[in-house]
Amino acid sequence: MAIERKETIKFARARKSHELDDTPSPNLYRDIFPYDKICRIPFGNEMIPLVPAGRFRISDTTFRDGQQARPPYTVDQIGHIFDFLHRLAGPNGLITHSEFFLYTQKDREAVERCRSKGYTYPRITSWIRANKKDFELVRQMNIEETGILTSVSDYHIFLKLNKTRREAMEDYLEIVYTALENNIIPRLHFEDITRADFYGFVIPFTQKLVRIMEKGKIPIKIRLCDTMGYGVTYPMAELPRSVPRMVRAMIDEGGMPGELLEWHGHNDFHRGFTNATYAWMYGCETVNTTLLGFGERTGNTPLEAMVVEYLSLTGDDEGIDLTAITDMAHYFESIGFKIPENFPFVGADFNVTRAGIHVDGLVKNEEIYNIFNTDKLLGRPIAIAITDKSGKAGLAHWINNHYKLTGSDIIDKKHPGISRMYQHMVKEYEDGRMTTMSDEELEKLAKRFIPQIFLSGFDLIKVEAREYASQLIEKLLSHPDMQSMDAAKQESVLTEFIEEYSFIQFAYVTDTNGIKVTKNITQPEYRGHFQHKMKENEDCSDRDWFRKTMEDGKLHVSGIIASRITGALIITVSAPIVDANDDIIGVLGLDIRFEDVVKVIQDVYESRGMSMSSKDLHKYQALLWEELHKQV
Repeated sequence: MAIERKETIKFARARKSHELDDTPSPNLYRDIFPYDKICRIPFGNEMIPLVPAGRFRISDTTFRDGQQARPPYTVDQIGHIFDFLHRLAGPNGLITHSEFFLYTQKDREAVERCRSKGYTYPRITSWIRANKKDFELVRQMNIEETGILTSVSDYHIFLKLNKTRREAMEDYLEIVYTALENNIIPRLHFEDITRADFYGFVIPFTQKLVRIMEKGKIPIKIRLCDTMGYGVTYPMAELPRSVPRMVRAMIDEGGMPGELLEWHGHNDFHRGFTNATYAWMYGCETVNTTLLGFGERTGNTPLEAMVVEYLSLTGDDEGIDLTAITDMAHYFESIGFKIPENFPFVGADFNVTRAGIHVDGLVKNEEIYNIFNTDKLLGRPIAIAITDKSGKAGLAHWINNHYKLTGSDIIDKKHPGISRMYQHMVKEYEDGRMTTMSDEELEKLAKRFIPQIFLSGFDLIKVEAREYASQLIEKLLSHPDMQSMDAAKQESVLTEFIEEYSFIQFAYVTDTNGIKVTKNITQPEYRGHFQHKMKENEDCSDRDWFRKTMEDGKLHVSGIIASRITGALIITVSAPIVDANDDIIGVLGLDIRFEDVVKVIQDVYESRGMSMSSKDLHKYQALLWEELHKQV
């Protein structure tokens, strides 16, 4: 068993000896804690000097205090969470230890699961009540260090335990001696210390512990537990509420080395984080935390916040993997915990900008409105919450970040798809919308208006061609003569149609059996080919475009194929002809020349009131030729 030796500990010399005040009645500090009013903060005249700890360390109670505030974790969940703690601890043990319950079989299985990982940090410690039955669990599990509940306020000693101060101290010392006899480091949790009588109980008890430790070889640790969150950071505030004065009293009056002190705070008065930092700054080496601040009532100090604070104060990353913060948050959400959207470092909106003027600054340089490089350090790129005030620049920034587009794939705010998205969005707000556009809504708009983000190669061409072709065919099929299934009338409509759209090589209608019922309606230069190779009543029932349309009643766009009539490369578009009852009564087919597909895409843009950039035009041509080389 690895034991810290007393030779490494420098004991402070207490200013004077303090004897236990075994008062017959409790000191409840009614002048500070009037129960029917907000508690008071007493101030004195003496300023406590800043004396930071020799080093700053963090401990964890996610599986003890943190677990008391939520449904119990499974063994597997504890194993996963322990991995995140290890990544944040770094090779030098910024997170020194984590504490576990030992009472149930599941508790003990969780300890063994975490032990089996073989991590140096965080070390595995336990938490027990101050009795020998609980201590036996520690001994059986071969735990090297255990927390021991040792309440120090008269609220707990008199009103909860129904004991005198002397009786409480004697009980605590008995379990301390038992731990030392078994070579186990006792860590005494001075519960409710911010309502305790310092010079009547806390300091006399601490001095007693220091004397015991001086004679032995095993350190005794003390955790300063601000159980109700009463601690304050003011150096001129009085005990028992002043964190600076409390830490210095434990070191200067109690004689306890700062490296053996821990601070454990709660957030009842929004002071959890700042109290922990001040504990560091006045000589307490370790602050106790939980992931995401889980804990009784309002919670504990968030571990991830103290990791970031450590880096702020020291500039030493010690090999700490900050992306574990983001991964940890995602894991907690995956097991059912909803993290508040504005929760620092992990909330969905913690680095999201909404104000239009801020968005403009971000587009120019994200350092203007981002706390640090959240993408590099946390794996969380800065984001923009989109409203009608975000502008096209905001939309483009959202798309590029959301889809992690880089280099030539970056979407510019001048992209026609951005214009279309913005127009659609502005109309929603003009119609009365009051909420931010959600990621899901923006994703749908992006898929509709900028499909190249999601598709590659010929699939992109098909999407654009399908949209345009569907517009043409819907217009065509709405004509009464097309719905009549009168071949002569349909031929007249189709002839006018291909004269208007010269990229259509061939237009035709079949009945529901696949028999072509119209004549060969084609461009003049192809009439000779069709006259010799296409029958007037050609059976098309085996063609893919016919079968697919009949099977699902939808519009279909084929791949690039060589026309068996002209030998030219074509794309076939087919759609059902339906009657008033929406029953299919025929199939309309169009063969579009391959070399004119880019023209189709340009027409798609023009139909949206936009122009196609030369960059987009070259991109589509490259995709088409890529597909061509695959086919031939």
